Amino acid sequence: MAERRVRVRFAPSPTGALHIGGVRTALYNYLFARRNGGDFILRIEDTDSQRFVPGAEAYIMEALKWCGISIDEGINEGGPHAPYRQSERKEIYLKYAQQLVENGNAYYAFDSAEELDALRKQYEAEGKTFAYNYTVREKLQTSLSLSPSEVKSRIERGDVWVIRFKMPENEDVEMDDIIRGHITINSSTLDDKVLYKSADQLPTYHLANIVDDHLMEISHVIRGEEWLPSLPLHYLLYRAFGWADTQPAFAHLPLLLKPQGQGKLSKRDGDKFGFPVFPLFWTAPDGSTANGYREDGYFPQAFINMLALLGWNPGTEQEIFSMQELIDQFSLEKVSKSGARFSPDKAKWFNQQYMRVADDNELADKLLPMLAEQGISTTKERAAKAISLIKERAIFPKDLLSLTIYMFQAPTEYDEKSVAKFWKADNVAKLKELRAQLAAESVITAEATEPKIHQWVVDNQYSMGQLMNSLRIAIIGISQGPSIFAISEFIGKDETLARIDNALAKLGEGK
Repeated sequence: MAERRVRVRFAPSPTGALHIGGVRTALYNYLFARRNGGDFILRIEDTDSQRFVPGAEAYIMEALKWCGISIDEGINEGGPHAPYRQSERKEIYLKYAQQLVENGNAYYAFDSAEELDALRKQYEAEGKTFAYNYTVREKLQTSLSLSPSEVKSRIERGDVWVIRFKMPENEDVEMDDIIRGHITINSSTLDDKVLYKSADQLPTYHLANIVDDHLMEISHVIRGEEWLPSLPLHYLLYRAFGWADTQPAFAHLPLLLKPQGQGKLSKRDGDKFGFPVFPLFWTAPDGSTANGYREDGYFPQAFINMLALLGWNPGTEQEIFSMQELIDQFSLEKVSKSGARFSPDKAKWFNQQYMRVADDNELADKLLPMLAEQGISTTKERAAKAISLIKERAIFPKDLLSLTIYMFQAPTEYDEKSVAKFWKADNVAKLKELRAQLAAESVITAEATEPKIHQWVVDNQYSMGQLMNSLRIAIIGISQGPSIFAISEFIGKDETLARIDNALAKLGEGK
């Protein structure tokens, strides 16, 4: 028997912005497909018309593209199992629901929502919990209690009906999950789920999901932990259709947890603590907005790297992975069962690592417009050089302006704490001596000038820290930053001396 081709699908519902937990599900599917030479399919599950949100479908596809997750088959890409939008496949599902009725695994139910609500209230009044299952299905208005002629008559006259799965009574359902191992659930704890609704002529998730996965030859279903309670039903549906031999393998991913570790990560957490929970900026139909990782300045590679390690561990100390390295090392067996705690600080750390290795010229393209807004004009070459000096300190591209602006214009203000700590009379007197040393240089370079000045400080038994911080205040306005001699080389000897003179004039002789 030929080995089955790996085919996975990411099947989101277009009900709003794509949560980063959904992006991680897409990523794990993608990595698994690429690792095994298989296909990654995007299927839009839009059968819940009441929750459909305009723009959400386009958002999902744009988010995947930004993340570098390429689609093999989908709405835009096409493929042998098109269409890939469930609302365009709705004529497929009724015949499969009716097939289950015909083979005794499902039945028609004609109960109205009002009748079921009244029944639930009655059970509550008696201290019981109502479940639509084997205990009630032959007592209610279903094709199990009504005559075939009555059922036919009701359908023909346009009565509203649903098709429910006939859950077996008291059967141990044996299941396997790649991440969670063997699972046994007794069917008597489960209710008879609705599979199809005549009111909108659409299937529910359970039916459409199973039928489409079968028709699209899906080999592995990799999805969130929230679908684990549905696994017994899905196993039984495959059996009821006679598809048990070709049903996919299942893997249920752990939840993404709040930074505190308790509960599922939500948009409210992002709003409260000031971090995004969506890949891209989102504007909801009611006008409310939510930040995105892209707009907050994250590199897509850093975002993906961070997400990959939320629930998967390669078993080594390595933390920085390219997409290809993730593909080469990914396996579902190394995905954790327990929830993964999201850390906003760790997300920033990942971005900083990618910031440090980013191309200076590409970052210069981001810095130049920011400088222009400040009325500063410079060349791309000088912008890239400035970036090379401060890149280690930046977390986001937006940090570049504040970290480099002093290289393009002299400080007009001086940090009060730095001045109070280092601008003292003794230091100022020595700074004047240092100015004379710098003035004697034909040109200032970090390579030649720094060791020469260092030796001069040692020979005079001055404090290197006190003197260099005074010089730093004079040149950039604060006692922090990269090599002050590298900055002096960048701005040049004349500008260096002018800034020292300016600081001496503005700050005086010190105290």
